[in-house]
Amino acid sequence: MNAIVTYFRRSIITLQHLLITGLVIGSFTLSAQAATVSVSNYPLFLLSEAVTEGAPSANRLLQAGEVGHHGSISPGDIKAVQDSKFVVWFGERLENNLAPNLNNAPNAIALFDFDAFNRHPLRDVKGDTIDGTLDPHMWLDPENAKAITRALAVIHSHANPQYKDLYQINAKKFAQQLDKEVAGFKQKSIQNNAMRPYWAYHDAYQYIEDSLDLTLIGSLSVDHHLAPKASQLRWLNEQRPAKQMCLVSPSQPAKGLLAKLQPVKTTVQAEDMSNSKDFISGWHNMAQQIYQCIS
Repeated sequence: MNAIVTYFRRSIITLQHLLITGLVIGSFTLSAQAATVSVSNYPLFLLSEAVTEGAPSANRLLQAGEVGHHGSISPGDIKAVQDSKFVVWFGERLENNLAPNLNNAPNAIALFDFDAFNRHPLRDVKGDTIDGTLDPHMWLDPENAKAITRALAVIHSHANPQYKDLYQINAKKFAQQLDKEVAGFKQKSIQNNAMRPYWAYHDAYQYIEDSLDLTLIGSLSVDHHLAPKASQLRWLNEQRPAKQMCLVSPSQPAKGLLAKLQPVKTTVQAEDMSNSKDFISGWHNMAQQIYQCIS
């Protein structure tokens, strides 16, 4: 088991290559029940649900709204980590509250360890990139979401090989459905041929920008729990490229704050998709509402 997980964690090849060449893994002794795969947070759980449709679900460690910056795991969850065949998480850069339990867990697979995903650095409140950083919200990029489901299909297949064909079918179906959603928004962009500037309360939506042809003008704060500085509000108003701006925020901003940014429209979008029941519809609704707010 340790050798298996070490291969997952330390391999320098991409997940795509892993899927093409196949991974030779030692046989497992499975009980009558499905072997447990645990996943860390809600967006990862939604992606896992797409893969396991028609088969047992993965165990989820964090609740909706607890992406990893906040929340903690219970003693029962710690036992679930120990009992799972595999525990899939993004990694400490996002889920630092899980790091004490998962960094050295022999069955843990951190997706940030792979080079198979599109990555962007963090940006400051003026939209300038910060060298040496990683924006961790990578599931909002459709290409990343598809790569994650392919990886999960491999992991679930080695935990529960009796469902291997189903997992592969589900991953392919997910990719086709998500490609269709992205194509629809790309077509709208071609037809409208307009710049789509927006503000973010904090910069959590970078990975969806390419799909919607969005341009971040700036953020109000580095964290949605921190109030913006007056100087930043002045800067945003000075830089606004459109008379009416769209503000994308994880929660409803205070009326007094919005009054300082008028004219402005707001759309509330939880970056962990915690208001969604499945990934495809959740991604579509987020994209559609942001698009409408800006348009």
